[in-house]
Amino acid sequence: MPEATFGVIGGGMMGEALIARLLDQGIFAPGAVLVSDPQAARREVLHQTYGVQTTDNNQAVIDAAETVLLAIKPQVLAAVAGTLKFPNHETPPLLLSILAGTTLARLQAAFPSWAVVRAMPNTPATVGAGVTALAAGASVSEEQRSQARTIFASVGTVVEVPESQMDAVTALSGSGPGYLALVVEALADGGVAVGLPRAVALELAIATVRGTGELLHQGDLHPAVLKDRVTSPGGTTIAGIAALEAGGMRSALMAAVRSAYLRSQELGQS
Repeated sequence: MPEATFGVIGGGMMGEALIARLLDQGIFAPGAVLVSDPQAARREVLHQTYGVQTTDNNQAVIDAAETVLLAIKPQVLAAVAGTLKFPNHETPPLLLSILAGTTLARLQAAFPSWAVVRAMPNTPATVGAGVTALAAGASVSEEQRSQARTIFASVGTVVEVPESQMDAVTALSGSGPGYLALVVEALADGGVAVGLPRAVALELAIATVRGTGELLHQGDLHPAVLKDRVTSPGGTTIAGIAALEAGGMRSALMAAVRSAYLRSQELGQS
């Protein structure tokens, strides 16, 4: 098997999203990528679709790759790591973990002598529109930090945070797509309530949320500024905003983030 420079342990949805974007942007060539997955059908799909090397042997990935993306379920970390033997390296290899709630300390214990970066991408990364927060371990070099940013920038925006803020990141951007999906559904229901066909209402709701996010991003606008721009005296928007404030939408969203944050903390301690 040819030597790989980028290895992936776990060929699921997020692993595939990163592989697809990295290859599409020319960051890695297909022959330089080695993916391990226990399911033969999944290995075949990845090989046929992207031309990458595949295996059911996690050790082969560890032995070959300079950078490894760990994309398994958090609950199987100990079982997977326990079967691995770690060769001596002059320079610590780079491990990128997307395991939710799994601390740098636990990852470092499972992958001794490796440089570890903990990452929290969200589901829009699967369409190249995600946001990923990175927390780097103490042994990560500046070159490896830059490489981690490049890899995750292939699927969207990248921010770096202290590990102490990763539960907050999980609560906001990690869980955020779920909150916004609920908002889109509610907007579409409102459209149906005032007479729009369901398909039209849903299309309008999705396009409005997507366009507003892009306007805030490209215009570098504070949300309050955009809100004021579209809210005329005695108009329709202020009437709708008043109803939202009366219904406690703002405080409900804040409470959702806080509840998710507390739950993330609990899961990290289990």
